[in-house]
Parts: sequence; C-alpha cells; structure tokens
Amino acid sequence: MKYFLAIPTYNGGKIWEESIANIKKYVPEDLYVQVIDSGSRDGTAALAEQAGFNVIGISSQEFNHGGTRNLAVDCAPADCDIVIFLTQDAIPEEGSLQKLVAAFEDPKVACAYGRQLPHVDATPISQHARSFNYTAQNYVYTQADAARVGLKTVFISNSFAAYRISTFKELGGFPSNTILSEDMYFAGKAVLAGYKVAYVAEAQVRHSHNYTSLEEFKRYFDIGVFHGKERWIHQNFGGAGGEGKKFIFSELRFLLKHGVMYIPRACINNAMKIAGYKLGKNYKTLPFGWNRALSMHKRYWK
Repeated sequence: MKYFLAIPTYNGGKIWEESIANIKKYVPEDLYVQVIDSGSRDGTAALAEQAGFNVIGISSQEFNHGGTRNLAVDCAPADCDIVIFLTQDAIPEEGSLQKLVAAFEDPKVACAYGRQLPHVDATPISQHARSFNYTAQNYVYTQADAARVGLKTVFISNSFAAYRISTFKELGGFPSNTILSEDMYFAGKAVLAGYKVAYVAEAQVRHSHNYTSLEEFKRYFDIGVFHGKERWIHQNFGGAGGEGKKFIFSELRFLLKHGVMYIPRACINNAMKIAGYKLGKNYKTLPFGWNRALSMHKRYWK
C-alpha cells in the first residue's frame, strides 16, 4: 500500500525543524509530503519547501481542524491508498510510518493511530498523561467493544494517525467546521459503519504539551463543546467508563514516585479540566462572547 504524509502547520518554530529532520531521516526519499500552512510568519512554510515538501498556503482564518485536513486528502496523489496525518510538533521515530501503515493489512481497518511519547522537556504531569493514554499494548476496536471500553472505542489522535483514503471518502471525511476532535468524529462514523480502529504501539512519535492550568481549562472547554454538539457519540459509545477516576489515581501514584512537587498543580489541572468540560458541554446556555473567551480555539467562534 502506498501512503503520503499530510501536515497542517502554523508558526512551527524549532520543534518543526526537529520534525522535518526526522521525517527526512526516517522516511523513504520519494515519500510525498503535503503541508497546509495557515499563514505562518516564522519561516515554517519556507522550511517545508526547502525540505522538498509540497506546500499549500491558506490564511489563518481559513484553518479548521477538519476542513484543512480534508483539503490535504483532496491533494493526495492518485496512486496513494493511505494518508498519514502528523502535527508540526510531533517528531516521528524510526520506522514509525511503515509500522502504522501495516495495520491496514486488515481490510476492515478504516483508521489507525500510533503511540505518543513525551518530549524531552515534558513535565512529570505530561509524562504521565502520555503513558496513561498511549500504552505499550496494541488493540483493534469495533462496535462490539463499546459496551466494554466505552468512548475509548473511537479514541484516535490526528497528531499521528492514518486513514484508508477510499473509506475516508466513502464516509465523507472529517466535518468541515469542527472546534476539534475531527478524528473521533470520523472514527465514530467508521465504527458505526462496521469498520475498525487500530492502535499500533510500535509506531511512535514524540509529542506532548506542558499545558498551564488555564490552558487545560480552555482545551477541555473545547472538548466539551464538541461533545455538546455531537451528542450521537455518547449515545452510541457511552462515556469514558470511569477512565477519569482511573487517570487521577494513576497520576497520583506516578507523581508520588516521579514528581511529588507537581501534585498540587495536578489537582488544580484536573479541577480545571472538569470545570472546562462541563461548561463547554453546555456552551449553548452561555453568551456567545463567553464561549469565545473561554475557548482555546478562538477562530472557531468567528
């Protein structure tokens, strides 16, 4: 199966240089790489062109998590079967793309995602989040797994994920105007249509964020907005199945060993996540100006 790489960019900075270096080092020389740049002002697009990537420029106001990635798929070479999405701050490890594509040997796999390891500067809080959400165990989920694992059935991250292009187009791709979680939206549609979602732990990238408490609030506000709009996902797959409580206790055990001084900050972060999510899920009851102020992705509210 032939694949290509699609990367949305905006002011990628130094970490984008690291990502480019590993892409050039670890992927086939003839790999087609499509970059969609949203008006970067720091030379991000120029670096991509120097690396030999194909670059399309759009304005920052045109960017949308779903719509921009749909544009990348529309640019796919005619002979490609798979699109691999990567974010500009995800640094691929050796063999990661090839291992991810191998999941599509199962013809019922519509999408697959890889393991995200923390960056070298990750705080203990961020290190734990990656180890909790991205384990060393492979799995493939179908609709039959929803009763057991709930929302995790359709969890996927476009920071490093691949899609079978024929199935992607069959199901209509990503929603063209979503605040985030376009990946979960598609995975939900795919699973309901009888397809599978695969997690490939051997396919690895370095990707993590050291969010502040306020950033966690805003990020979870947006997640709440998504779930408030797309209620069919919870209706079909249920909730997180107690994953929130598991996460908090797992984080506490991890920080007691690896960063006890971070425990107060972790408690504040978790409280902010809960508050942000609940507010976001009820965004329709809030004044429009509040939604924009509380959101991480303010362009969505334009």
